[in-house]
Amino acid sequence: MKNPEKELAEIKAMMERSTRFLSLSGLSGVLAGIYAFLGAGIAWYWVYYPSSEFALETEEVNPSDLQTKLLVIAFLVLVLAIGSAYLLSQYKSQKKSQQFWSPASKRFLLALFIPVIAGGFFSFALIHQSAYQLLAPATLTFYGLGLISASHFTLGEIRNLGIGQLVLGIFAAYFPDFGLICWALGFGLLHVIYGSMMYYRYDR
Repeated sequence: MKNPEKELAEIKAMMERSTRFLSLSGLSGVLAGIYAFLGAGIAWYWVYYPSSEFALETEEVNPSDLQTKLLVIAFLVLVLAIGSAYLLSQYKSQKKSQQFWSPASKRFLLALFIPVIAGGFFSFALIHQSAYQLLAPATLTFYGLGLISASHFTLGEIRNLGIGQLVLGIFAAYFPDFGLICWALGFGLLHVIYGSMMYYRYDR
């Protein structure tokens, strides 16, 4: 005799696999948070630490050198985070015999990266206008919007992560002196928290 509840659960699981990207790795979120903490720590040292060659208290500070080095750090954090997410999510999909490149994953990536890429161009415009104090709010806000948009095609925790980024971005826009702290909390702490939650709930 067939079990109607079991059949409904199987149908629901099949529909979720076809419409939602379920291979997103929670561990990659934890690693992204660690990369962000390290990057923020290096940036903080360069900008504020008295003995740093780039410290604000130093009279011989070359703003262009500091800007270049901070952009390199941000780029490295981005590459490491995306690389870890790709490799670990692909491994998870193979482990669970799921298709990594699927219509659902493509919709997820499109929904995520349209706001993120727009935020990248917007950030370069801010750099061009020397509005450095708005870089942290801009990156947090656009990334948060991307996560909220992409959450329709993946795990539900992504939506809450996006809301957290958005709140921090708006707060940093009103209080730019706390921009680096908000950036570290958003890209660092929130990634570690939600990545850990997703790992223990879905990956183990």
